[in-house]
Amino acid sequence: MLQWPNPLIEQRADPFILHEGSEYYFIASVPEYDRLEIRRASSIAELAQAEGVVVWRKPDTGPMSELIWAPELHRIEGKWYIYYAAAHTKALRDNMFQHRMYVLECADSCPLTGNWVEKGQLTTQFDTFCLDATTFSHQGKQWYLWAQKAPDIPGNSNLYLSEMANPWTLKGEAVMLSKPEFDWECRGFLVNEGPAVIFHGERIFITYSASATDENYCMGLLWANKDANILDPKNWHKSPRPVFTTNEANRQFGPGHNSFTTTPDGQDVLVYHARNYTEIEGDPLYDPGRHTRVKLIEWGPDGMPDFGIPPADHP
Repeated sequence: MLQWPNPLIEQRADPFILHEGSEYYFIASVPEYDRLEIRRASSIAELAQAEGVVVWRKPDTGPMSELIWAPELHRIEGKWYIYYAAAHTKALRDNMFQHRMYVLECADSCPLTGNWVEKGQLTTQFDTFCLDATTFSHQGKQWYLWAQKAPDIPGNSNLYLSEMANPWTLKGEAVMLSKPEFDWECRGFLVNEGPAVIFHGERIFITYSASATDENYCMGLLWANKDANILDPKNWHKSPRPVFTTNEANRQFGPGHNSFTTTPDGQDVLVYHARNYTEIEGDPLYDPGRHTRVKLIEWGPDGMPDFGIPPADHP
């Protein structure tokens, strides 16, 4: 069985690993929330020692000048894109949750050395707090999946899906796929965020994270038939229980904000962050101890994923 050090990369929350060709690319939130860094290596394990190359820094003022969160790196029709969230303020007294979503584009072959161009804000149906965007190709279309606060729904964020007109513009109507409703989604905050997409067999799956970012943080699961109309919320099923949670015996707390990648031979890998302690001083979002971790995913005979439990730290 494959083993990786746990944690794989320290002090990197909201991790995203893209397996493109023979290379692995890594991007995540940095503790300072002030820049976007990309690492590249020929294996998942080698990402731990790879140099982080800064491809963008936040401006001193303006709508993208604070709290750069949850970037993802994607390649769409030969160009590179980074999706990320940013705010104009980080003052808690002014309400931290002011994020909007933005897009960078690189038309060069190498995203570490290429020129990145700001494509601006990706606007949605509401001008409200939004973040944690991901994108995927399915049924011959490009899709955008993200978390956002609705004006008429209590809580911090729900999950929305929309078709894309291009990599920085939505097309048609966005639909809500999930909102916080179970107890485990509403601890500390009412949160559905950090969605990630994986295909297996005849289904498309969406994992997401729920509750506050302390030890209550955990992962939920949605799924639909891959041939279904994914813009119809009735075609999606939702697990009534979380699928990946805190494990006190292994001292792994608040696992979540995951992405997916694959091994060179095609095994599915869960990429996530978790802390190895619960004693957090101040706001959990400013605690740097959310470390990037990876583990293999098992698939049951029914075609459903088994994420298991977060393994204990080991070198």
